[in-house]
Amino acid sequence: KRQVHGESILESMLRFCRHVHTAIKRKPFAEVNPAHIDNFRSILRRPTAVLTEEEEIKTYTTDWLKRYHTRGSVVLKPNTTQEVADVVKYCHTNNIAIVPQGGNTGLVGGSVPVHDEVVLSLSALNRVRSIDKYSSVLVCDSGCVLEVIEKEANKLGLMVPLDLGPKGSCQIGGNVSTMAGGLRLYRYGNLRNSVLGLEVVLADGTVLNALNTLRKDNSGYDVKQLFMGSEGTLGIVTGVAIALAVKPLSVQTALLALKDFESVLEAQSMAKQNLNEILSGIEFWDRDAQLLTESQLGCKPPFSNTSPFYLLIETHGSDSTHDREKLMTFIDKVMESSLVEDGLICESETQAQDIWKIREGIGLALVSKGAVYKYDVSLPHQQMYRLVEESNQRLAAHGAPAIALGFGHLGDGNLHLNISTPKYDEKIQEILEPFVYEWTAGQGGSISAEHGIGQMKVDAVRYSKSFEARELMRKLKGLLDPQGILNPYKVVE
Repeated sequence: KRQVHGESILESMLRFCRHVHTAIKRKPFAEVNPAHIDNFRSILRRPTAVLTEEEEIKTYTTDWLKRYHTRGSVVLKPNTTQEVADVVKYCHTNNIAIVPQGGNTGLVGGSVPVHDEVVLSLSALNRVRSIDKYSSVLVCDSGCVLEVIEKEANKLGLMVPLDLGPKGSCQIGGNVSTMAGGLRLYRYGNLRNSVLGLEVVLADGTVLNALNTLRKDNSGYDVKQLFMGSEGTLGIVTGVAIALAVKPLSVQTALLALKDFESVLEAQSMAKQNLNEILSGIEFWDRDAQLLTESQLGCKPPFSNTSPFYLLIETHGSDSTHDREKLMTFIDKVMESSLVEDGLICESETQAQDIWKIREGIGLALVSKGAVYKYDVSLPHQQMYRLVEESNQRLAAHGAPAIALGFGHLGDGNLHLNISTPKYDEKIQEILEPFVYEWTAGQGGSISAEHGIGQMKVDAVRYSKSFEARELMRKLKGLLDPQGILNPYKVVE
């Protein structure tokens, strides 16, 4: 009966299973009525800014995995910060719950209603406000799509430090609110380090202007940090100032096929030692992830045989000759070490894009195949793949029609454990939860590396946060949103 922050594993398991079988009780918020709808229309003054028909709103009330869905009540689409503030102020006065929503690409049910909350879509807040080429700082609305601001930055020889698979649909405000990690974190650090300032609408409609564009500012509390990773539960991000990176003049990509996970770890260590200052990305995936991507999307590596593991290496630099020589030297060394079954250095940008399509396509392949249970954890490197193996053993022991596969950001210890199964089934969820969270906590890991908490992991926060930390979170929520109208039922118990 090992303890997790004051609660035995057995007690936690029983409580968590009771939670799974019990619908989340609706809090005493006002139900949206025709008078409320009329007031929303008077605030937004555009027919397309207030959606009420079921067919119109269903894409806003269903998450990307199609795991969470509710009927919802209304979708609002303000296009200025002031409109957001006016809507929030009205909801605060009338005790109406709100779900802020960006691109709705989240994987933990954080951006969709649990009951009948108002969906506040920020997609119409999509202006790039400014880019300063001398300070390399971009200021934009929170509804700007990540790929759009990346292209704007590229025009000046710059780039956004963050890169994600769904960059064509995810929005920067949602990225900030969930603290997305992505494919470049190893080289450029967490998004928390790149965001210089935020504009935030608070729960009572007050607009907090913390849209600082300075790289150095130690003038008191760094209040923007409160809203980063808080998933819209403390305030609604409407503007972002982000420090850009210099777009590399040289990008090199290599793919290795390896025989076991120990070889993956050894090859990673060699890459860090030999590529050092130019190493920008280290991604891995297993055989099952590869086979699934082949069958669903037709993405296949240019090797004659399928290997147990794959390691993708990317470098960013300023001299292609220098960088390619370093990469070739590394490839020669790792091939001589007998760790690698096969390998290649991409000869063109097209070939590199094809390799990246495999890694970035795994998530889409899983959804195309059927139901998928996604777990996003941080673990010590040596323990990362053990969780996949033990999950498969557990599923097999229970005769579950499911398979666990693993991929992720090896450079920063972030495993994406995915369980593919024909349909969502409570019995499968009971096999996985709280086992995955308990196992992760036992290794000193985090139950959420970059996807956030949403509604999926509210009851599992205790596996990564102490009682005192959770109490402080509740106090902050009570201070900034005493009525609890901002994204209720998410993040904080």
